[in-house]
Amino acid sequence: MEKLGSSVCPAGNTAAIDGDQAREIGRCVIIVVLNAPPGSIIFRFSRSIPKQLTETGMTILSFVTATLLLLTASVFGLWVTRASLYRNLGTLQAAHRKRPADLAGLIPGHVRLPKFDQRLVRMENILPRDVFEPIREEIAGLVDTERSYLLSHKKGGTVAYETLLQKAPRTVQLYLSGELSDLISAIVGEAVGPTPLYDQSSCSVLFYERPGDHIGWHFDHNFYRGRHLTVLIPILNTGHGPDGLSSARLEARIDGVAQFVSTPPNTLIMFEGQKVLHRVTPIDKDERRVILSMTFATDSSANLLQGIKRRIKDTAFFGLRALWT
Repeated sequence: MEKLGSSVCPAGNTAAIDGDQAREIGRCVIIVVLNAPPGSIIFRFSRSIPKQLTETGMTILSFVTATLLLLTASVFGLWVTRASLYRNLGTLQAAHRKRPADLAGLIPGHVRLPKFDQRLVRMENILPRDVFEPIREEIAGLVDTERSYLLSHKKGGTVAYETLLQKAPRTVQLYLSGELSDLISAIVGEAVGPTPLYDQSSCSVLFYERPGDHIGWHFDHNFYRGRHLTVLIPILNTGHGPDGLSSARLEARIDGVAQFVSTPPNTLIMFEGQKVLHRVTPIDKDERRVILSMTFATDSSANLLQGIKRRIKDTAFFGLRALWT
């Protein structure tokens, strides 16, 4: 036995200890802290810990250290990969800007533009046939959709902007065209433009193609300093409805009254989702609805909190990689 002050503590072989000995060791450590000179606390404490526990602690520490190093290396590697990808996407986007879709006559002088006083408008046969058909064929070739499911709220497939930049140039050229921005600006009454490259939802394609695909009632989140506008152009919409359209119907509350908004192909639907409550009803079996979704803003700059919120939202549609955008 070894004396510490007026107390007696166990010593000798500590390869195996029982509960009473463990409690006694703990009591001795407290006595050491209270009575021993400050310089000897660490020394006496280490002598009171069984070798078996020390080795176990070191093993755990080594494991935790290795795990943290591996995690750090993985995060850094992903960051480097995503940074390289977005440099390449920026180059692609710049090239697409130089070859915008030919939308001459998109705003005919004799056509009266719809009023945006209810924050939702629609215009049928919006794109010239020679523009719409190549985009339809291009989007029809997008087979690798990212499926998402939020319990009782959303179920469907999505193709992100970064994928469209690489695989759907005509679609991106439409989104970046000055004529389309000019049309939206003329309807809204304010200058608008596309939202940034790193926003996965800036230009995306939404697929409702499995029974039950839908999205529940919601407002769109605005992740920018300016007004945020959603522009939809249905690419395909076929089903069992009397009009030949699918059961996936866009419904919006206008002045407190729920109204269905017809979405046949090549119709422009624009609304301010932050102000308009809306949903898409579930699609039935053997039906298909494919929607080109584009976002525009009067000011697409964002503060830090808005950027974090956007990344979190995008993970619901595009997975964890959206955190590195």
